[in-house]
Amino acid sequence: MRSSPARPPLKARLAAGERLLGGLLRLGNEELVEMVAVSGFDFVLLDAEHGPADVGELRRHLVLAQVHSVPVLVRVGGHEPALVLRVLDAGAEGVVAPHIDTPEQAAALVASAHYPPSGLRGFATYGRAGRFGLVDPAEHARAAADQTLVFGMIESPAGVTAADAIARTPGLDGIMVGTADLRASSTVDDPDPADALASVHRTLAATGCLRMDIVLDRGQAQASFAAGAQLVVYNLTATVMAHLTDLSAAERDVSA
Repeated sequence: MRSSPARPPLKARLAAGERLLGGLLRLGNEELVEMVAVSGFDFVLLDAEHGPADVGELRRHLVLAQVHSVPVLVRVGGHEPALVLRVLDAGAEGVVAPHIDTPEQAAALVASAHYPPSGLRGFATYGRAGRFGLVDPAEHARAAADQTLVFGMIESPAGVTAADAIARTPGLDGIMVGTADLRASSTVDDPDPADALASVHRTLAATGCLRMDIVLDRGQAQASFAAGAQLVVYNLTATVMAHLTDLSAAERDVSA
């Protein structure tokens, strides 16, 4: 199978003002990654929080996406510097980390994703990201600094309260609000989750921090872009299940 023509890195496209559409995959199936890639999406977000976190499986998914020149972001399972390092070494263009409640956690995430002096990521060129040692170390370091995307997820009232400080964390490129966790963690004493979501989005617009929305259908995707999101990602488990449920409702008793 031939590789598809290379695309500019996601970070460069975002800096140029492009709006990017992706698919969130949490199912352990390489063909699904390939189907998302060939169907025209800008990126794939692999879910290692709620989906398979096996690094070998993630590597296979990364390889298939790269065959089609589709960038990959990986949602890690939590505050996992070792997994951040390994998925970036394997060729991911960036990471998304859940449950960022404080600017200190955001700073730790940034540090885990970047080489010194900007961070604490262990330096290596002999993984896939360094073409197994063929890339010049200085060039590898420059490319990692220029291209690595770091997103945090705000998913609690505490994160909402600290949103401005989180968004201003040096090196944090963007934020996605985890609406399901935000609803689950909100009590009657907290702001309404819908109001909290709107507050975070206003903060992102004011600070210039990138906004990624997770959506269920095309209409929601279009609404998110219109409302200021630079990246939108479909929850493909939900969209596939909605489609399958609709298909299974076909009338079986129609007379010939």
